[in-house]
Amino acid sequence: MSDRSGRPSRPTSRDVAALAGVSQSTVSYVMSGKRSVSQETKDRVAAAIAELTYQPNAGARALRGRKTNVIALMVRLGERADPRDTVPYIDEIVETARQHEYDVVLVTTDEGPEGLKRLAGRSTCDAFILMDIKLDDERIATAAALDLPVVLIGTPADLSGLDAVDYDAPRAAAMLIDELADTGHEHAALVGEMVDPGEYWFISAFHEACRSRADERGLGFAVVDPPKPGWAGIDAIAPRLLEQRDHRLGLIARTPQATEWLMQLTQFRGLRPGVDVSVLGLCSDGIAESFDPPVTNVSARAREVSRMAVELLVRRLDGNEDEPRLRLVAPSGLRRRATTADFT
Repeated sequence: MSDRSGRPSRPTSRDVAALAGVSQSTVSYVMSGKRSVSQETKDRVAAAIAELTYQPNAGARALRGRKTNVIALMVRLGERADPRDTVPYIDEIVETARQHEYDVVLVTTDEGPEGLKRLAGRSTCDAFILMDIKLDDERIATAAALDLPVVLIGTPADLSGLDAVDYDAPRAAAMLIDELADTGHEHAALVGEMVDPGEYWFISAFHEACRSRADERGLGFAVVDPPKPGWAGIDAIAPRLLEQRDHRLGLIARTPQATEWLMQLTQFRGLRPGVDVSVLGLCSDGIAESFDPPVTNVSARAREVSRMAVELLVRRLDGNEDEPRLRLVAPSGLRRRATTADFT
């Protein structure tokens, strides 16, 4: 093994696990003696350690000596983040962790891989949850090499042997398009993003599923991207969003903030949601009900995603060795409210 400079790189517990044919957690249990492991497995791990001349770093040794009962939650909170979209994830992670007697330290500074290395090296936590996962996320390789359990909330292009939990965005998109098709709409317009949809699976998958389902159901479809952030961007694209307003138009928003902007836009343009046009949102039931009139929605199920992530992480901390994989939380269904216009 060597690094990019050609110098020999230090073997990790991941390398030991691969050579011994066991999981990283099993390597940890053999070294710490905290869990019962068969003698045959111990011998394989010991042989791999000897062959690789593996030496755990000081932080890992210290962690094996004492449990912190702390989970580090790393989340990017930029100025464009919508608290109504992000806070439910964080709240549920904290609440579920406490039910399992873990505290949560929230890390909002985007330090990338170095932040993971710093926290792991200081032995300040037992495990990590990473949010806002990009398809090509620079943190994944570092997370996969840690001697600590890691669960992702989001879908990278390559899981690299990590667990991940995400929301089934394509199924939600299909439900929203089906609602418009079933109620006689001819066109659907989706408010676009201020980021490249290709950066994140949940955005690109939602957009593509909307487009594909609209084509299947015979609806005209367009994604309309704002040229600038905030309300100013929505106002700028109003003519394109409402281009088909006289032809059974349905408007779709992927976030609570975009849903609010669509409701404001219809009001300012003299349109009645549920009569002249439809407004549909991907947001929680509580947020959907808070609008006047209440908005037809599919719930993003943020709390269910977070709860599953924490419970999966706790199982890993308790020694679960199931094959890591992506788990998708399915939508609970569409709630038709006052903003669906029935054009049938």
